[in-house]
Amino acid sequence: MDWTRAHALIRRSVPVPLAPRRRTALAALLAGSLTVGILVGASNARGEAAGPASAECPADLVGKADCYSGRDLNGAYYTMAVPDDWNGSLVVHAHGGPDLAPDSDPNRSRDDLRRWSVMVKEGYAWAGSSYRRGGYGTRMAAADTESVRRLFVEEFGKPRRTYVHGQSWGGNVAAKVVETYGQSQGAYDGALLTNGVLAGGSRGYDYRVDLRVVYQYYCGNHPRPTEPQYPLWQGLRAGSAMTTDGLRARLQECTGYASAPEKRTALQQRNLDDILAVTRIPERTLESHLRFATFTFRDIVHNRLGGRNPFGNQGIRYSGSHDDEALNAGVERFAANPAAVRDLSYDSDLTGEVALPVLTLRAIGDPTAFVEHEAAYRDTLRGAGRDGQLVQTFTRENEHSELSDAEYATSMAALDRWVRTGERPTPGSIAASCGVFDRTYGAGCFYDPAFVPSPYASRVEPRPGGLRWPAMTAAQERAWSRIEGVGIAY
Repeated sequence: MDWTRAHALIRRSVPVPLAPRRRTALAALLAGSLTVGILVGASNARGEAAGPASAECPADLVGKADCYSGRDLNGAYYTMAVPDDWNGSLVVHAHGGPDLAPDSDPNRSRDDLRRWSVMVKEGYAWAGSSYRRGGYGTRMAAADTESVRRLFVEEFGKPRRTYVHGQSWGGNVAAKVVETYGQSQGAYDGALLTNGVLAGGSRGYDYRVDLRVVYQYYCGNHPRPTEPQYPLWQGLRAGSAMTTDGLRARLQECTGYASAPEKRTALQQRNLDDILAVTRIPERTLESHLRFATFTFRDIVHNRLGGRNPFGNQGIRYSGSHDDEALNAGVERFAANPAAVRDLSYDSDLTGEVALPVLTLRAIGDPTAFVEHEAAYRDTLRGAGRDGQLVQTFTRENEHSELSDAEYATSMAALDRWVRTGERPTPGSIAASCGVFDRTYGAGCFYDPAFVPSPYASRVEPRPGGLRWPAMTAAQERAWSRIEGVGIAY
């Protein structure tokens, strides 16, 4: 097919908004799918949604692509872009977070397109969902990612090849897409996971559990003794009016983290030193990790798990402080609720059952989703006998949210070549090809082909069973899927 000509025809044919007949056909298509409960379960409550309408492109794509936006039948806003020089393939993007607003944010997918415009500049069409609601829910986000792929196919035709890309928590979402929808012939051809939370939910947040209890041991202000008390695994009590500004103020009060070292009191400095040494969290992301261990934990516990506790720290030996004995004697301890662990695991853990090529890109110094997440994912696929489908690359960068555009372009080209030729690349061959793309983007190439991450347990003290990967086997997933109400509701 002449994709340039096809795109010209597409641009002339897209109505704004779609005609009712087209919307009805789309609803029928989705309603007839095997995943009707997942993809259109909320359609009766939401009502019919119009198809993609023409939208303004990000500034760096003006004159280079046509952009569209819309809302799917489950209420998820989405954005799409088709470049003028479309190569015929599609990148479906899964965003990170999770955002905690109650409803879908129309600006999220627009902002993601701006941030990932490098994909469109490289000739790929792009589609991203804002997800139907905020809050935790990996399978929900995966279903909404699959929904936007189907909407793209309905509107623009089946691409030559389709790749799913996930960043941060979106890496967990995209990996779930690979396992859940990647088994279908022709749905997806490969995946790119960048700085992904690849240890899954039941283990991937244990270092934030540790932060929550270690912080409270030293600071005693979250909650204060004069405030209503609650178990720390809740993150925050359900009815609390605490804001992010309020949390920052308490963190500053205890540690002086936002002040220059010479402006901190001796107690603040010692508190800060002990918290960082024990948890091994970088100082520059301490506040964001504590925010997650407060507000996102509250969402997981109260909004998604009915108040049940999926986290535990019994038997964990904390070390690195000025007085480990006192810390371990005084830190709050708790045991996880097995049913809550099961539901969080079913929602977000990975089985390693991967049937298509997966390429990962990770900053060695990622201060948010530590590089050891890659070891967890490697061991997950190895445990499932699928590690031949995985190639991992690492860079000498220290950022989480944004790596070099040259590296993103390199990664997409390497993945596409792998899919087209069947020849599995190596970290060295990928690194060697980056210079070609850097001549366009000038963002730098920082690959370290020799790097191998240490086991996940070297960074995070494992809970019982935490040395076995995958955290959820394919057999467990099948068994749990037969239990009514298992997992996290959409």
